[in-house]
Amino acid sequence: MINRFLGLFSHDVGIDLGTANTLVYVAGKGIVIREPSVVARNKKTKEILAIGTSAKRMVGRTPAMIESVRPLKDGVIADFDATSAMLDHYIKKVHESGTVIPKIPRPLIIIGIPSGVTEVERRAVADAAISAGARKAYLVEEPMAAAIGAELAVEKPRGLFVVDIGGGTTEIAIISYGGIVLGRSVRIAGDEMDEALINFFRLKYSLLLGQPTAESLKHSIGSAVATGKERYAVVRGRDLESGLPRSVRLSEGEVREALSPIVQEIVGHIKDALEEAPPELVSDIMESGIVMAGGGSLITGIDKAVGDATQTEVHIAEDPITCVVRGCGKLLTDRALLEKIHVSGGIK
Repeated sequence: MINRFLGLFSHDVGIDLGTANTLVYVAGKGIVIREPSVVARNKKTKEILAIGTSAKRMVGRTPAMIESVRPLKDGVIADFDATSAMLDHYIKKVHESGTVIPKIPRPLIIIGIPSGVTEVERRAVADAAISAGARKAYLVEEPMAAAIGAELAVEKPRGLFVVDIGGGTTEIAIISYGGIVLGRSVRIAGDEMDEALINFFRLKYSLLLGQPTAESLKHSIGSAVATGKERYAVVRGRDLESGLPRSVRLSEGEVREALSPIVQEIVGHIKDALEEAPPELVSDIMESGIVMAGGGSLITGIDKAVGDATQTEVHIAEDPITCVVRGCGKLLTDRALLEKIHVSGGIK
């Protein structure tokens, strides 16, 4: 009864708690927060100094007493306190404006989680949400949320193939009749691409790049297949031989070569999942195609690489980065479907 009363003064929210970015969807308002999953804090006192975009700007630029941490690794909580602080910050931020009473934000929260996490890891996410002020926390597997966000009919007895390439994990799932028939959660995704770029150019040019630079390079000229028109980007890093700053002009082909092992591994897992699918569902998938979501799906040509390997039509969802959070947002108004698809580990 108390929770129901407090709910009258709160905005219910859907959250894509990603390794790289956190997105928050508010019922009736849409996506209101889209920020990096980074927290800056004092090492000694653990005082939170910055969260989100401002914290990410501090990565690699802080004095010894300040650390910038990513609270999630491979899609699961690596730092509970930082995750709880980040969720608390965003919940309060959502309730700062409007007619709700900002002192008692007690929202119902729906959080997208990787499909391969353990019961303990699920409980950690739910505990972090409750610690941040949620009155209820529902957990939904990311590929299911992505499918809902991409406007796919997940409740029909028809096979749907969804691939969500995020920062920490690649979620591969075949969905039918409101459930995941076959799923894979592969801890190879955007972070590994960044690391591959850093290692490749360290070996080729003796140039040390920072993670933010590698990520920017991936977004600007990264590709999975040859595009026919070479693009270039200038990056700045530290020369490992002289120790001095150095600029290098890199080509799209070099970046593609660096990313190739990671892309091929992801494509291999997608192909394996398709080969393991029941024959009737394969028939459905051949007809409807593979739907790709997540930031990794925006890498130029990755849809073609997947299509060539699987001999299946591939579609990139509209605004793929927000698919999971939009799916969580839709579930806020469809409680019947939420009760059907949410996974154990959430707290009510």
